[in-house]
Amino acid sequence: MKDRNHSSLSITTMSSLEDLIPIVNKLQDLVFNTIGTDTIDLPQVVVVGSQSCGKSSVLENIVGKDFLPRGTGIVTRRPLILQLINLPSEASSSPDETSSDSVLQTGRRPEEWAEFLHVPGRKFYDFSEVRREIENDTVRIAGNNKGINKQPINLKIFSPHVLNLTLVDLPGLTKIPIGDQPTDIERQTRSLILEYINKPNSIILAVSPANVDLVNSESLKLARQVDPQGRRTIGVLTKLDLMDHGTNAIDILSGRVYPLKLGFIGVVNRSQQDIQINKSLPDALKAEQEFFRTHPAYRNISYRCGTQFLAKSLNNTLMAHIREKLPDIKARLNTLMGQTQQELASYGEPQFAGSENRGILVLQLMTRFATNFIASIDGTSSDISLKELCGGARIYYIYNDVFGTSLNAINPTANLSVLDIRTAIRNSTGPRPSLFVPELAFDLLVKPQIRLLDPPSQRCVELVYEELMKICHNCGGPELSRYPKLQSKIIEVVSDLLRERLGPTSKYVESLIAIQRAYINTKHPNFLGAAAAMSSILSSRQEKEKKAREAQRKLERMEVKKAVFGANGVSDSVPESGGKPSPSLPSSVPGEGESRHHHHHHHARSGSMSMSVSLTEASTNAAAGPSASASKDSFLNYFFSKDQHAQQSAMLSQVNGIKHNSHSSDNLGISNVVSSSGAVTPSDPHRSSHHGRYSDASDDASYLAKEFEQFGIPSSQNEEASLSEREQLESELIRRLISSYFGIVRETIQDQVPKAVMHLLVNFCKETIQNRLVSELYRESLFDELLKEDAALAQERIKCEKMLRTYTEAARIINEVV
Repeated sequence: MKDRNHSSLSITTMSSLEDLIPIVNKLQDLVFNTIGTDTIDLPQVVVVGSQSCGKSSVLENIVGKDFLPRGTGIVTRRPLILQLINLPSEASSSPDETSSDSVLQTGRRPEEWAEFLHVPGRKFYDFSEVRREIENDTVRIAGNNKGINKQPINLKIFSPHVLNLTLVDLPGLTKIPIGDQPTDIERQTRSLILEYINKPNSIILAVSPANVDLVNSESLKLARQVDPQGRRTIGVLTKLDLMDHGTNAIDILSGRVYPLKLGFIGVVNRSQQDIQINKSLPDALKAEQEFFRTHPAYRNISYRCGTQFLAKSLNNTLMAHIREKLPDIKARLNTLMGQTQQELASYGEPQFAGSENRGILVLQLMTRFATNFIASIDGTSSDISLKELCGGARIYYIYNDVFGTSLNAINPTANLSVLDIRTAIRNSTGPRPSLFVPELAFDLLVKPQIRLLDPPSQRCVELVYEELMKICHNCGGPELSRYPKLQSKIIEVVSDLLRERLGPTSKYVESLIAIQRAYINTKHPNFLGAAAAMSSILSSRQEKEKKAREAQRKLERMEVKKAVFGANGVSDSVPESGGKPSPSLPSSVPGEGESRHHHHHHHARSGSMSMSVSLTEASTNAAAGPSASASKDSFLNYFFSKDQHAQQSAMLSQVNGIKHNSHSSDNLGISNVVSSSGAVTPSDPHRSSHHGRYSDASDDASYLAKEFEQFGIPSSQNEEASLSEREQLESELIRRLISSYFGIVRETIQDQVPKAVMHLLVNFCKETIQNRLVSELYRESLFDELLKEDAALAQERIKCEKMLRTYTEAARIINEVV
């Protein structure tokens, strides 16, 4: 009783295991029919071997039919997925009891047929037609040039004489392209084989010919790359009957040469002569059994050699492999289902499909677009880029970096020359001489400079507008992209709204500049003022004169040294840097008379320079003295104290006379003796002569006209030199006042323009975008046109729905077993 229960339990377990392969075949059909590729990675046996090693003969022996193409060169040019399905036999209770011997004894074969996945509904009872269909479909997909193609051929064979198996026949490995084969045929074949055997759920059937040394086996070499421990590789040795006499493969079959966990199995296929004389497969199988039973080297292991043992081993191995991998397949299915559901959800919710829900769908899509638009500006969007600034952050960058930098780069007096300032001062006084700097000149000069702020301000408005347009084009999302007409209409409406607001915003920003130009507020608390500007100018002049005096004293000390060296008979050439003598000084020692004349000239020059410096200091102190005692009155005192100014002018004229008589510098004291860089420059004799010509001809109007016509307006490099001291002070004063007031206006504009743009353009669009979209597009007459789905996306959505149904059905099938 106990043995009977154990036997029934074993039969039940065996029958449940037998159902595993048909279940996997069903999953494979389901996946290939709907998706076209094996995305689940189902367990299967992959046949690998070099060209003409006997792969096709092994498969035909397992099936028991001649159905594979034969010929020279590469014949298998596409993967062939072969599903063997066992049919119940009337003569036997189990497929294991069916053998070629029973078929020969009864003389009757049950019905057998084949089906192709690409020819649904047609059964092929003649297996020669199966061969022709494989050849025709190979040519249809792969062409006639002997090239290979990755698209597989799915073939099912129903027979009571086969065991449930799933086999994949791949193109044979080749080294040298022949005929019309591509030059990279070896790389293509190797890549295709690795694509199949890399899958961890596949079992590798490595076929190697026994009459070739095993170390040269290409199939075992590839199998070791993906399965280095040999856990899922079965070795098959063919052509054992063609080995040299006195040699055998018993060591290989016993696993002593190349160990594999699943071992090696030896088979004997039909020879080319047997095929030519049409030797039947049952006869070939019988001859194979006889070969192993009678061979002196293989007779002890004949029970585990031959095609029938190979088929049973593959069946048992595949069943065990499927049982081991089923949990992984189930987990893989759950992952694929989740990914497919997420992708399908991105195409839109199905509950809004149908004509009665069109209005709800349009309203939902418009609301979602408006929400994404506002979120992108506010920085609350979930799709924030990590690579670059976008949305509101980009607008902030425009305000603070682009606009602020462009304003700070403006030099308010760069385009104002000294002549421009002097001309503005003279024009503002009319025919009357000015007692002080006229305020009208300041207004005339500062207003055009304020206009320099207008181009950067308008550019700021344009940049923000462009950024809003960019946000508008990026707010659609995958759900809205299903309806390209609706998406284009929404973008068109929002673009029109932005264009409408661009004009008022630009005009308001322009008015901000005009407002600043309309009234010049010189009482602004941050304005520098005339008194402070004048005090700053005088302080800077005193500093420059101090540096000039130091340079002059250094020059005098050098001349004294030269004179002393000359009197002592030492060369007065002063070495410069690099050891070279100064070219401006004589290299020979002067005589006594020359030395005496040199001393006299030096003392006269020194006295003249000292007097010039002292008088200049006196005039400066006379102008700056009231500033220290009477604060802001210094500016007015300077220009109103005409008597004092006349006395200063007379003193300066006397100094000028002394300087001209002693061949010294011009009427500005040391300004020409010491240049801005501190280098000593000679006085200009032409200027003295010109001064004299103007003085002699002061009453001759025609002569003055000729002189003005001859000399014209002074060039830019001599502008400052051609001005009087008062004109220089007035020009510098105007420059500083313009810079001070321009800075005040610049700060105001830098603060007001971003606020205006935010209020009139950005915030207005955020607040009105939803209402504008609804008023323009929420019309029942437009629903049909707006909800026309994109054809490509519709196909993707249908494909996604089909994949989801497939994975759900596959999960249901797996759950029945697990």
